[in-house]
Amino acid sequence: MAYPIEKIRNVCLLGHGGDGKTSLVESLLFRTGGTDRLGKVADGNTVSDYDPEEIKRQISIQTTLAPVEYEGHILNFIDTPGYFDFDGEVAQAMRVADCGVIVVTAKSGCAVGTEKAWKRLSKAGLPRFFYISKIDEENADFERAYNSLRDTFGISVTPFIIPLMEGGKPVGVINLINQKAFKADGNKTVEVPVPAEQASEIEELRGALMESVAETSEELMEKFFEGEEFTEQELLSGLRAGIRDGSLAPVVCGSAFTGVGTMQLLYTLVHFAPNPAEVRVEKGVDANGNDVEVKYDPNGKTVALVFKTVADQYGRFSFFKVISGKVTADMMLNNVNTETQEKMGHIYIVKGKKNIEVKEIGCGDIGAVSKLNNTKTGDTLCDPSVNVKLQGIEFAEPCYSRAISPKTKGGEEKIASGLNRLKDEDPAFTLVNNVETKQMVISGAGDIHIDVLCSKLKSKFGVEVDLSAPKVAYRETIRKKVTMIEGNHKKQSGGHGQYGNVKMNFEPLEGADFEFAEEVFGGSVPKNFFPAVEKGIREAMEHGVLAGFPMVGLKATLMDGKYHEVDSNELSFKMAARLAYKAGIPQASPVILEPVGSLKVYVPDAYMGDIIGDLNKRRGRVMGMNPAEDGQQLVEAEIPMSEVADYAITLRSMTQGRGSFSVKFERYEPVPAEVQEKIIAEAKFVDEEE
Repeated sequence: MAYPIEKIRNVCLLGHGGDGKTSLVESLLFRTGGTDRLGKVADGNTVSDYDPEEIKRQISIQTTLAPVEYEGHILNFIDTPGYFDFDGEVAQAMRVADCGVIVVTAKSGCAVGTEKAWKRLSKAGLPRFFYISKIDEENADFERAYNSLRDTFGISVTPFIIPLMEGGKPVGVINLINQKAFKADGNKTVEVPVPAEQASEIEELRGALMESVAETSEELMEKFFEGEEFTEQELLSGLRAGIRDGSLAPVVCGSAFTGVGTMQLLYTLVHFAPNPAEVRVEKGVDANGNDVEVKYDPNGKTVALVFKTVADQYGRFSFFKVISGKVTADMMLNNVNTETQEKMGHIYIVKGKKNIEVKEIGCGDIGAVSKLNNTKTGDTLCDPSVNVKLQGIEFAEPCYSRAISPKTKGGEEKIASGLNRLKDEDPAFTLVNNVETKQMVISGAGDIHIDVLCSKLKSKFGVEVDLSAPKVAYRETIRKKVTMIEGNHKKQSGGHGQYGNVKMNFEPLEGADFEFAEEVFGGSVPKNFFPAVEKGIREAMEHGVLAGFPMVGLKATLMDGKYHEVDSNELSFKMAARLAYKAGIPQASPVILEPVGSLKVYVPDAYMGDIIGDLNKRRGRVMGMNPAEDGQQLVEAEIPMSEVADYAITLRSMTQGRGSFSVKFERYEPVPAEVQEKIIAEAKFVDEEE
């Protein structure tokens, strides 16, 4: 059945890796009859983590959908990976979520992933909820975890559901809104009386809730100060208003294993989380490139956004959210991005790896369709009369690169085609064929991200690969002028011989890679051989004299020479020019140039000293430091590109994952003498190996 938009909740589960998101999904499905057993991550039988890589590693790698039916509502839970290497998956989920539940374990409280999730939801302007998990496990402490959230994020963090205590241990939960208590009884949750010993705690926390409600309107504030009780409707609408405007971030708690708190999370989301129409107005552009807004309208023309793609041996499986109208089976829609038509064919509701075929997906809801030929993640599908392109999905720039090569010869094409297929699923990585270094370079969010892609290459496409540090595209140039360098090519054999003689000047050239000139007098070298001389220098410049890197910034001037009427030809003068190059460049103070990039590092203030110390070790030059948003600092520096290959791993380690960076190539600069010696030695070693 298609749900009306007011009965739909699209909920993104966020948080640090290992804090219990996938286990919470299992509990939500099991307690509402969506599954007949409670899966466990350790057993590899959960609904969310069904990919072989996820089962093997026991971590979430991809975003997964789990629709849960409760009290006539459909709650589309979008389970996201907690490990930072899979940030692209979180970006896809965030694009279609209408609120977020940040899962935090009662053992450790606020973690780096918690902070990132909060920032992400705040930036998107989406309501935020907390679920404190594992309240019944050893060393769990709800109070400590709650205080860590409040200390980090402020007074907006407000408890709605607290643990029900017996003998100092949590055995259930208490709902502060309706003042009811619930306890686990086997596979069921039963209502029990609110214990008298927690009455004062409940009264105090409810008082704080009432104060939060009062702050949502002047009328309620007046009523609060006069000591009047709020009606149930006033309480609910006041809390909803506070959640929508971000002044309230409810805290719920529970245990996925026993199911305590699971139904109360559903109660909280159904009563207080927004439906799609209440938080989002989609932005896009029309056919003329003008900015437009698309409101969630069940009666409007069809507009849908594809936010995720899964590719397997049968083809593509595209997940979409309906923004306007509805999507029905066999409907023809335009892909505005590719300017093609797509037939929707069979459409599905997806639960983990299980697909349930349906006839239609209503406005605000999430579904999937198979075998769209020309549609990728981020594309807009719409009624032909609408022609609106919605904002796509922003993925962070890949910051960790490795050279990728096949273990067996001739496997390069298999790697390229396999990774192109995987790119349908994961747009957050790039593959570049670097012509200069003759390497294929794969770039992603980190080492685990790339390791997973390589594992998928092996399991899905039968390609085993090796990874190595990418080569740096060094260049060579000269720093002084040398004059009248002779190149003499003479070869005698039976019949015609070869003869060409040139005298060349070589000098540094600013602002260009190469310039050829001639100042020959008296026809010592005929004009028809000038192009051959130029070609000879150009070919020679492909290999510098220090370490074999391409030569740049060179002006070569043909000054004089000799020729033979019979034995001189183009080849002879080309060879003579090459000999002059080999003789002259070593005298012209050659130097190796390295690529230098502009680096921007965003880190909390506490890590500034470590970051700057590390940049100095990497030969970086700090250009400036400025305050950035979210209490972070922006460090701007220039750094050799050879020094940033492993920077993603180092920065994550130094900042516990709180830091981020981007780097962009700027220019080439001479390397220091000691570095040059090392580069030359390495190049010589590679030549000997080959």
